[in-house]
Amino acid sequence: MEWKHGIAAACFVGMIAAQAGLAQTDVEGSKDHPLVSRYPGSVIDQYSSTEFDEFTLPLGKLMDSVPEKSQHLEGKITRISYAAPAGRSILEVYRNYESALRKAGFAILYECVNNEGCWSGSPTFHTALGNEDWGWSAGQRYLSAKQSRAEGDVYVSLHIGQWSDLSRGSSVVLFVVEVKPMEGGLITVDAAALASDITSTGHSAVYGIYFDTAKAEVKPESDAALKEIAKLLQQTPTLTLFVVGHTDSVGALASNMDLSKRRAGSVVVALTTKYGVAATRLVAQGCGPLAPVSSNDTEDGRAKNRRVELVKQ
Repeated sequence: MEWKHGIAAACFVGMIAAQAGLAQTDVEGSKDHPLVSRYPGSVIDQYSSTEFDEFTLPLGKLMDSVPEKSQHLEGKITRISYAAPAGRSILEVYRNYESALRKAGFAILYECVNNEGCWSGSPTFHTALGNEDWGWSAGQRYLSAKQSRAEGDVYVSLHIGQWSDLSRGSSVVLFVVEVKPMEGGLITVDAAALASDITSTGHSAVYGIYFDTAKAEVKPESDAALKEIAKLLQQTPTLTLFVVGHTDSVGALASNMDLSKRRAGSVVVALTTKYGVAATRLVAQGCGPLAPVSSNDTEDGRAKNRRVELVKQ
């Protein structure tokens, strides 16, 4: 009888914990970053790691949800969200992280606490790996830090916020950015392959044209792809194309529609001014996020959706 009551009690506790949304174990596939360990008793409730992406590191007060000073970083980005144990204050968790970072050779670049530079709504400068909530009414602390090393600098963004339910532990969001150049040559664009796609399907997706986040200027790394598009048009003198920009679904629809058309326009300008393609053969259009080729729920899917397509007129 006692055994049955014990099982019932254990099930009841598990049910209550599940209803409260409290993680009992780390999410599948997650792990601590080798450079920054967790606060003891914490559990990983969100995790992602991307070999190459961009990140905006706050270095000043948040003003209208944007840091007044920041640094743009590119490299390997690891994002780990921890549920810290109950009964431990934000200050205690924060001081432990701060001390550990300093001992490991990190220099603290910026710190803030509560509304003294931290509080200003919900900024969107972490869109590469998810928006972070900075509206912690029960308290929050933040720091940016840097470690210089021969193989590439490492930056840390640490944000700790207390839930309004004070019986819960704080939420710890840790970004580790390992600065490194992008591994190039992974995507090749070939004029013959473009021609084959257009002949068989009427369009071809091009992934070798690059833009900075939320910007429309074509980056220099796009030259190889642009040369192949120009070659395609030279080999097929009667071919005319719609150059169609596509985005992922991050952000407002109207801004994505505008961005996608401006990006397509930049491609047209590059082809006509740098590669001598007649402007009458190209028309820029924008489709924004309206024609995805993959799910926008993952970074890999969003990367596939960010593309330029050549569509036969």
